[in-house]
Amino acid sequence: MAKKEVFRGREESQVRDMTMEEFLPLICSRERRTLQRINQHPKLKQLVEKVRKLKKAGHMPKAIKTHVRDAVILPEWLGLTFGVYNGKEYKNVVITVTNLGKRLGDFSHSTGRVLHSGPGVGATRGSKFVPLK
Repeated sequence: MAKKEVFRGREESQVRDMTMEEFLPLICSRERRTLQRINQHPKLKQLVEKVRKLKKAGHMPKAIKTHVRDAVILPEWLGLTFGVYNGKEYKNVVITVTNLGKRLGDFSHSTGRVLHSGPGVGATRGSKFVPLK
């Protein structure tokens, strides 16, 4: 039997029907403060209105592209896919119950892993004497 995903003891169907007033006490203070001051974040407010407009129209694209990495994930976004810009490309983020209350940027990493190897030819004076193979 598969384990049900829950958010703070509430199942997905309960969370999906939550209003903003019911959702705010369930998230961390930093995210709650951001959502309470949504009018001071014009890009975040614009994103929320864009998503509501798309849902109301019934026309949902494959991914809603955005640069707003600090947007707090809301219950009304459950099941949607966002294309979050990481500085190079848009990474798809599918919103599930476990993502609620976190930021979009948490799921689209902007830095990659660096794998260092030996120095290349011409990198140092000593590499002049390294055989090429």
